[in-house]
Amino acid sequence: MATIASESGLRAVSWRPLEERDLAYVAALERGIHAVPWTLGNFRDAIAAGYCARVGEREGRIVVFGVLMLAPGEAQVLNLSVVTDARRQGLGRALLRQFLDVAERAGAGQCFLEVRVSNAPALALYAAEGFLPVARRDDYYPATASAPREDALVLRRDLPRRTAGEA
Repeated sequence: MATIASESGLRAVSWRPLEERDLAYVAALERGIHAVPWTLGNFRDAIAAGYCARVGEREGRIVVFGVLMLAPGEAQVLNLSVVTDARRQGLGRALLRQFLDVAERAGAGQCFLEVRVSNAPALALYAAEGFLPVARRDDYYPATASAPREDALVLRRDLPRRTAGEA
């Protein structure tokens, strides 16, 4: 388990793999964060498929979590979520950087993700981390009781190629 200080330097976050015992709790957090959340089954399937799924805990409480899928030559961030009261503390950036490192070590040349066009904080984070828009998916996100359908931007970041054994 790795521990790093958040950007505020006030409290440490412990990082570890997402485990079966976490799934119900993470799915409940997800429902509180996203209008169209991943389900318990989505998280369970991600673990069963061997995707890189990680959580960050502060004081024993999961405050950030996400899922990275690796494929030959590329990676895709499928989920990256920070609980509301832990935002703007560098946790999403820290997890994203972990995922990028995993992708590079696996030999991925590119990393992709999709994000709502209205999610300005996420778009700013991804731009700062070198992601560029490569496509737009019209009406990608379904409508909810409080919002109409929404487009997604597909973002890509090129990754440096690492050779086997390179740290």
